[in-house]
Amino acid sequence: MTDQSGLPPGGRRRSSSARGLRKANTEPAEKALIAVISIINAIVRPFTFRDWRGQENIPRTGGVLLVANHISNFDPVAVGQYVAFAGRWPRFLGKASLFRVPVIGSIITACGQIPVERGTNSAVQALQAAITAIEAGKTVVIYPEGTVTFDEHLWPMVGKSGAARIALQTACPVIPIGQWGAQDIMWGKKVHFPHLLPRKTLRLVAGPPVPLDDLRTAAINPQVVATATARIMEAITALVVDLRQEPAPPDRYDPRRSRQSPTDPETDDRKTAT
Repeated sequence: MTDQSGLPPGGRRRSSSARGLRKANTEPAEKALIAVISIINAIVRPFTFRDWRGQENIPRTGGVLLVANHISNFDPVAVGQYVAFAGRWPRFLGKASLFRVPVIGSIITACGQIPVERGTNSAVQALQAAITAIEAGKTVVIYPEGTVTFDEHLWPMVGKSGAARIALQTACPVIPIGQWGAQDIMWGKKVHFPHLLPRKTLRLVAGPPVPLDDLRTAAINPQVVATATARIMEAITALVVDLRQEPAPPDRYDPRRSRQSPTDPETDDRKTAT
């Protein structure tokens, strides 16, 4: 029996960060990606404690989609380290503007990351790139909310449909990840020099796959996508509740309406891609 974090009741597995990255992860990947994650690990590790749980829920082989809540611009570092030490090299979907930044753009491109042109028809190309990566046996990470949450208390908000569309078109495992702690290094949407002292704790947990098999037998339509999206956000939120040890708000923030939206996992109508 496990709790919603995927751990045995009352149990906590020893963090794989106690081992070296090379021992934890032997998966082939771009040399640039391995080098960048190794360098980030060397820089960030002395300034953070790592409360990592549920990494055994991340498949060690095969294409997989990881879906996480988005609370900070520091998230890719926190989640990237967690995934790498789980034995997989992460490919994130990120806003295309980052790929046009001198030097940084070249580095993340060499690392195999996937650019997204938000709010344009080109966003579909990012979904196809993610599908291609998963079909090639890679690990893709997406923030279903599409951006750092607008919720003032950083709870997961309404999800966009991109993650669900990828999941339904690939039939790959969809592993939810809840995280908390990155906001202490960079709060919400704010971009500033990271607050690394005093030492912060990054809490991350992966849960069991989101149940989507019943939806994969149906034709992909707006209602099926909305239901899949709602299930994904419910799974993520349950993990965040476990990490924060406090209840989530009854209504989920919806930035398209600038208000809270009901969180019914089967009736929420979400049609915006990526």
